[in-house]
Amino acid sequence: MSRRGGHIQRAFRWGALGLATVILVTAMAGDADARARRHRKAAPGYEPPYASIVVDGNSGTVIQATNADSPRHPASLTKMMTLYLLFERLEAGKIKLNSELPVSAHAASQAPSKLGLKPGETIQVETAIRAIVTKSANDVAVIIGEALGGDEPSFARMMTAKARALGMAQTTYRNASGLPDDAQITTARDQALLGRALQDRFPNYFHYFSTRAFAFRGRTVRGHNRLLGSVDGVDGIKTGYIHDSGFNIVTSVNRNKRHIVAAVFGGRTASARDARVRSLIESTIKVASTTRSVSPVAEGTAVAETKLPAKPPTPARDPREDATASAGPTLGSTEPIKPIAVKTVSVQAGTRMAALSTLPSDNRKLSATPATANGASVTTVATIKSDLPPPPPGAAPGILGVLPANEAKAVRGPQLASAGDKVPAPVVVAPPPTTTAGSHAAKARGGWMIQVGAFPDEHNAKERLSTAQTKAKEQLGRADPFTEKVAKGDKALYRARFAGLDKDQAESACKNLKRSEIPCMLLRN
Repeated sequence: MSRRGGHIQRAFRWGALGLATVILVTAMAGDADARARRHRKAAPGYEPPYASIVVDGNSGTVIQATNADSPRHPASLTKMMTLYLLFERLEAGKIKLNSELPVSAHAASQAPSKLGLKPGETIQVETAIRAIVTKSANDVAVIIGEALGGDEPSFARMMTAKARALGMAQTTYRNASGLPDDAQITTARDQALLGRALQDRFPNYFHYFSTRAFAFRGRTVRGHNRLLGSVDGVDGIKTGYIHDSGFNIVTSVNRNKRHIVAAVFGGRTASARDARVRSLIESTIKVASTTRSVSPVAEGTAVAETKLPAKPPTPARDPREDATASAGPTLGSTEPIKPIAVKTVSVQAGTRMAALSTLPSDNRKLSATPATANGASVTTVATIKSDLPPPPPGAAPGILGVLPANEAKAVRGPQLASAGDKVPAPVVVAPPPTTTAGSHAAKARGGWMIQVGAFPDEHNAKERLSTAQTKAKEQLGRADPFTEKVAKGDKALYRARFAGLDKDQAESACKNLKRSEIPCMLLRN
């Protein structure tokens, strides 16, 4: 009896140990998205708020939008920004793919989804990237945040600052992972913009978002993005889920020279979310552009574009708008705007510029629609630069600056033709801010320039110009350095800038400067 009893006890112990092992493996393999996926039917009454947007990656046009500017919780889409900051550090050479990142107790304590790393262990950067894009590991996201920011709250502030620089005005981050936080919010429009920025900014690293599985410590970790490999052209990028926002996704599609980026929030289940984004892809990819015409998403400038109806009614106009009705060269032109006191340009009728902040939040249509000679539809582009100073009281808008009210009034008159005239009239626009570079003003040979800093002292700005030109001599050796004085309240700042660049030179210069930890921002003249 005792021998039989011993066998029974040992068998029981092994059975219990096996059951515990199964439970442990299941817990490590699961995450919020995967666990909820197992429950194909959503809980009765569960209706997370829906939002979606589809943007043409070649033209920047918004093809479809529903609640695109309504606040939503980003969930694991947060990790897209976590990786954006990591890619920046990799590109600058400050960290390497084989660098080891330490695991803290705080990181190890994160809720699933997680790899289950323990305090004191390390993980390679490249493994961390794959764990983020496939398993959406929360512990790994915190590991990255602590390595780059010192601690997670500081890293979250870095994430928010980067969002603002990219033009994601409605996004605030509170953690590196996307775990629930009432103050962590975004919009579908902002997340689509981030998806585009990741591709434009990091073509050498974006391929990680197409990872479907990877090996980790003897086991295969599979991803949650079921569109990869099942929808033609899908090459990333990220899924997410928390209860308050439902099942979310940002996805990129490259098909037959067409490129779209779609964001969907509020799926009741993962399957419902995937079905919705599949439908959006198939209904919008056919009308997407086959030619790249929009500039890469860059920090410091946000661009929004929308299609207007073919024959809209002509609303009442404010006469003051005539001074800026043709404020700029034709869209896509690289013709330079030279920083002289007064500049006269001729543009095609119907072109209009407006501040991004004046666009309505949902349909992105301007309240005042320009007319054209033949009634054809036009495209309206709105551009805002994040560091422009507010205009003084009584000022009227201009291309490169503002005119005092009395001077602005003087330039308006019968010599200005309406937007519907067949022959466009010249428009006298305001002078730019005062610029100096030693004893001469900067010359603009190309359509782009870069800013490498802003300082309260002009001497410091000139020193930065000299340093930057040394670090990126190949691109900036023949560029025109200049300082630009701008008012910030009762104080003045001197921007350090280089003019006379084409787009490739500007992008290459910024890339080199950022490797040397010199901030750089692309600007179109």
